[in-house]
Amino acid sequence: MLSNVSTPLIGVVDTAVVGRIPDPAYIGAVAVGALVFTFVFWAFGFLRMGTTGMTAQALGAGDADELVAGLGRALLIALAVGFGLIALQWPIREAAFGLLEGSPQVESLARDYFNIRIWSAPAALANYALLGWFIGLGRTGIGLALQLVLNLTNIALDALFVLGFGWDVRGVALGTLLAEIIAAVLGLLIAVRHVRRGSGRLSWQRLLVAQKLRRTFAVNGDIMVRSLALIFVFVWFMAQGARQGDVVLAANAVLMHFIGVGAYFLDGLAFAAEALVGRAVGAAHRAGLAAAARITTLWALGVAALVSLVLALFGTVFIDLLTVDATARATARTYLPWAAAAPLLGVWAFQLDGIFIGATRTAAMRNAMVVSTGIFLAGWWLLLPWGNHGLWAALYVHYLARIGTLAYCYPALVRSVAVGGDGHAGPRGSES
Repeated sequence: MLSNVSTPLIGVVDTAVVGRIPDPAYIGAVAVGALVFTFVFWAFGFLRMGTTGMTAQALGAGDADELVAGLGRALLIALAVGFGLIALQWPIREAAFGLLEGSPQVESLARDYFNIRIWSAPAALANYALLGWFIGLGRTGIGLALQLVLNLTNIALDALFVLGFGWDVRGVALGTLLAEIIAAVLGLLIAVRHVRRGSGRLSWQRLLVAQKLRRTFAVNGDIMVRSLALIFVFVWFMAQGARQGDVVLAANAVLMHFIGVGAYFLDGLAFAAEALVGRAVGAAHRAGLAAAARITTLWALGVAALVSLVLALFGTVFIDLLTVDATARATARTYLPWAAAAPLLGVWAFQLDGIFIGATRTAAMRNAMVVSTGIFLAGWWLLLPWGNHGLWAALYVHYLARIGTLAYCYPALVRSVAVGGDGHAGPRGSES
């Protein structure tokens, strides 16, 4: 949980730094620029999620060589995709800003942010792969250390470049770029040391086994479609907020940081579910799967209640910390109840995601998210007369759709691991 919650703090720190400038356009620009990279990078979030599930299953099966090969495959994909994004930055930028219709000032500043941060793509995606691998191994202490390095470095560089040198959103982007590179280099050094100490061996022959590659691409492809559908919802949410003006955009951006911090905090327990469910599936043990799902969800529900309570009690204080603009503060307070209550509903979706990722039942996740996105758009259209309140309500509709579709598929996931005569499970088919 501590490792994961540090991830959205990059955006929180970025917003807090530019929020010292008494103009909501700067917050809006960072929000729009960061959202573009959320969409672009998390389209390849399978490098974190797929790596965790497959690593945990290899660990449960006692396959040390596959543990090493799995990381190798993920890093190769991360580097290939990362440099590909740099090569394709022009069409990505134009398509992104064609969709996100902010004011001319917001778009100009956001483009400056994009032009710098795009160069972090290989390092950012390598960090996804490394974090997924360490979580799958259960070495979350290493994941925490890497995330702390990333975020503390980002905080220090943001403060230096923006508050010290006056580089506004360009300083924010450069600070994030350098922090991603530093964290990736450190993560690779730790991974190499871990591999050398273990019993697994890295070989190109094992790395390129056709069956393993097919499974890797099948799992990753499903997660990619699922991630694109999920990110589309948040892009749509921010785009509709931008059409209501810079003040609403800035207020929604501040509150979405609350949503993000709460979601990432709760995702720590979903990550635990991924690792534990993955080990149970790898060891062919249905009882272990059920126990992992039950225990992590009970803890997650308690934490969700705590997060919502903190946001309800101190949300106005957090708003004031993130922006000095009076109109943005007032507008954010109006919609604060929506953000404060979100963890109580979202936690169910996050836990189901973790269970399905750990079991690598990714086709079901893909289908459920596509259906949920359609339901979200229908809800948004019906709620249009209620303005920004309706927009927030549509986000809740999306949570409910995610919960309902995955809960419907959960019994089939459990049945897919059949109990044998010795009381342990044996695989009875896999979607991936």
